[in-house]
Amino acid sequence: MVVAIGGFLEGTGAHALDLARHGPHAYSSFAPPLQVFFIALTVLDPLVAVLLLCARPAGVLLAAVVMTADALGNWYVNWSWLRADWARLLHPVGMLPITLFALFVLVSAIPLARALTTSRPVPVG
Repeated sequence: MVVAIGGFLEGTGAHALDLARHGPHAYSSFAPPLQVFFIALTVLDPLVAVLLLCARPAGVLLAAVVMTADALGNWYVNWSWLRADWARLLHPVGMLPITLFALFVLVSAIPLARALTTSRPVPVG
């Protein structure tokens, strides 16, 4: 869970830095729904991190949804240059870490959600 929390906090920083550098037009080359989504990640990513830190099962579900949308959005906006040169996928910054982190979140989601729901104490009385 520490890796997931760290990944979402890194995502928060990356999107906040984009907004600090370029303002609300940071993603102006993207379709409007993707612009809104990538800006919203400055709120969604830390929300996921807090929910995971509090060991909330809802955080696991939100993490899976956010990373699925994030990875698909990134693949969509970067598809043309990835198609032109697949070696760009191997760069240590960009699509490779986003894709690997998304896979990590998705693969660990069910086991983590199970662990969080079965380890919660049942209130008495």
